Parts: sequence; C-alpha cells; structure tokens
Amino acid sequence: MAANEAVMALREALGAQVVALPDEFGERRVADWSGMPGATPVAIIRPRTTDEAAQALAICSQYKQPVVTQGGLTGLVGGANLLGGEVALSLDRMNRIIEIDEVSATMTVEAGTPLQTVQEAASAAGFYFPLDLGARGSCSIGGNLATNAGGNRVIKYGMMRDQVLGVEAVLASGEIVGGLNKMIKNNSGYDLRHLLIGSEGTLAVITRVVLRLRPKPTATATAWCGLPDFAAVTTLLTRAQASLAPGVSAFEVMWAGYHDTVIANLKNLRAPLAEPHPFYVLLESVGTDPARHGEAFEEFLGGMLEAGVVSDAAIASSEAHARDFWAIRDAPGEYERFIPNYAAYDVSFSIAQVGDAAQQCEARLRARWPNAIVMTYGHLGDGNIHIVVDIPERGKQDHDDVDRVIYDVTREFEGSISAEHGIGTKKRDYLHLVRRAADIASMRAIKAALDPHGLLNPGKVF
Repeated sequence: MAANEAVMALREALGAQVVALPDEFGERRVADWSGMPGATPVAIIRPRTTDEAAQALAICSQYKQPVVTQGGLTGLVGGANLLGGEVALSLDRMNRIIEIDEVSATMTVEAGTPLQTVQEAASAAGFYFPLDLGARGSCSIGGNLATNAGGNRVIKYGMMRDQVLGVEAVLASGEIVGGLNKMIKNNSGYDLRHLLIGSEGTLAVITRVVLRLRPKPTATATAWCGLPDFAAVTTLLTRAQASLAPGVSAFEVMWAGYHDTVIANLKNLRAPLAEPHPFYVLLESVGTDPARHGEAFEEFLGGMLEAGVVSDAAIASSEAHARDFWAIRDAPGEYERFIPNYAAYDVSFSIAQVGDAAQQCEARLRARWPNAIVMTYGHLGDGNIHIVVDIPERGKQDHDDVDRVIYDVTREFEGSISAEHGIGTKKRDYLHLVRRAADIASMRAIKAALDPHGLLNPGKVF
C-alpha cells in the first residue's frame, strides 16, 4: 500500500512525463550486465533536473519508499538491480554537458552523460578525458563515480576519483549537498565528494559533477611484448616508468592462458608475435612531442630486448595497428561467443604479489577442476587483475564454490575482492574477508547518518 501511495504522490507532483508505471515503460531494461536477477520497479522516475530529483527523493522519504538509482546499467555486480518493491530513479535524461571551462581545464556535466560523450567533447575542445572503459558508449558518468571506475589508464591518470573536482548530490531526504567546485585545493571540512564516490548509490544520488580535463596527447607509441616470466613483466613495468619521459599510459599484462584462448576462439584476432610466450604486455606511452616520442620508445624497447627482459616485441606502425593490439586485450566483450557460462573476478593485490596470487588461484582451481579454462589478465600498473573461469562440464549455474577459491586467495594475500566494479549484491557476502569488522561497522554508521531509513539502494554493499 505504501508503495502505491508513494507512486501516486510522485505522479501527482512530477507528472506522467517524469514518473512512469510498469505498463508504460514496457520492455525497458531495468537490470545491469551481471546476469543476476532483478525485480521490476514499481515505477521509474526520470528527472530532468537536480530539483526534480530532489523533489522525488523528498516524496520517497516521506513515504519510506526505497529507491534504486540507475545509470547506464553496465555494472557487473548487481548494484543497480532491484530486490523488489523499489522505484528506479534513472538519470538518463540528465545527460547534458553544462560547460567546458578552458582556463580551468574543467567540464561540468550532468550525471547521466555517457562517458564517450564526455571523451568526445573534451577532444573537440582540445583536451583529453583519460578514463576509458569498454562500456564507454553506454556507461554514465554518475555510474563511473558511484563505482569509482578504473579502466585501462589508471597507471598514469588514476581512478575516476582522481578525475573529479566537484560533486553535487541529493540525499535520501531530498536535501542537496556538495557543489560544482573547480578548485583542486579545497580543504574546507570533510570532503563529501570522496565519501560519495564509490558508495554505489547507497548514500546519495549524484546529479552533476565537475570533471578535470588533461592536455591532449599528440604522440602515442604502442607495443606488444612477449616475456619469459612474471619477474620480467614487473621489471619491464619498473623500467618503463623510470625511463619513458612521458610515463606509461597503459600496461596491460596477459597470461598465456588468456592470450591463447581468445586467439583460438575469436577468428578476427591475430597473434602479433610469431612464437608463443608465457606472458604478454600491451605497453602504451603518450606524450606531446611527435618528433621524438616514437624514437625514444623504440630505443627503450631495444634496450629491453638486449637485456633479455623482453623476448620479442612488435611496435604498432599506425593507429589501426595499435587497435589490433587493443582488440586482443578487449576480447572479454566477446566471451559469450565461446564460454557463455563463465565466472569473472575483478581483484587486486600489491604489484609485487600479483604473480604469486594469480599462480595460487590457477593452481587451486585446476586441483579441483582439472579441465577448467582459466584466463588471467589485467592492469598490472595498479595491481588489478581479472580472472575468468569456465568449467566446461558443469554448464550454467551459480559459481559460489569458484568464488570461495578466488576470494580465499585474495584474503590470504590481503588483496581486494573488488578492484573497480564495486560490491553490489554479488560480492556482499565476501566483504568481511578483506575488511575489518570495525571498517564495516563504520560504513554502516555512515549509511545510517546519511540515509537513516535505508531507502537508497537497499541490500547493497552490506
């Protein structure tokens, strides 16, 4: 009854153009990419402004109506899925670029703006927005903030947290907090911006943000390297960071199990090197000196080949050639074509422990399931690796037993069970493995302070 009363009040206050009922939004997708079950919302609220979002949340607070905020629905942990009885608050109409300030090197946008739109607008203005994900065309800036997205270029530019100067948001009460600040230095009390980033929609609804823009690179060098062992991989990383003057913009490591499997199953991919290697690295460096950048990159790789750190390498001769390298690294988007029942893990460790942790994961998986397909790859520069597991003889099912293997190793190495996708509901029962009881109690206290009735994204994180 309360839900019906809340929806009636929302509809009366905001109108049918903003508040849609189930028979009106029809086949609209209301669940994320995780494949986890999701209920149908009792209504979808699609505000056009921060004030409309605030008005909607104030009404939901009055009626104690739970709310799940939704962006591009590209998450992988069930964080935007409904458990039942909630309204969905979609920010897809709040998708405008408000301002590009070329002097301050900032862009102010609404939270529903797609990442790719931000990237393209930054480029058109002569700048660079470095966050990049495979879901760039669908994911929203608000969702990127809610999960503190990472992606391929964290090694040089940092996580989504590092791309933001100001955050405006609406609390469960309907009160607006934060602001559209453009200052890099702002130590006026607690920084609510960093509290809300990564909170997965459980503390507030992010509505508008001020993004940092970076100088646009005018030179890019990309290489595909084959390496003899993991020690060589970490050596290459250390020396590249120290020797390449502009720094390293991407350092993607792929174990042979990943490389060989995707090359064998995806006919559009071609192995860049003639001979097989235990490890492969996609190395990228960006700079602003086209005349010198490529030459310095080649000199560096030549030294690594002479030293035996790199066994073989291919340098991209064009942008198209570089895209061919990246297509191999971006193959996870094609998994459904050959391992539709796979389980995927997004974990992180200290860089020094990545090799041992990955080896332990694979050894324990194979000890239990000898025929398992295990593919490991990731962003070594930030300690984030992805482990994909498929057990052919088992078919489609839940992966709780595989989860326990991966997360037990993660706990033993004092790593993180979520490097960049959040906790949602998928990882909720494993959070205690990597966070102290006092940490989780502190999170609950913050949640209770900002959302005392537990209305925002209930049942997520803990």
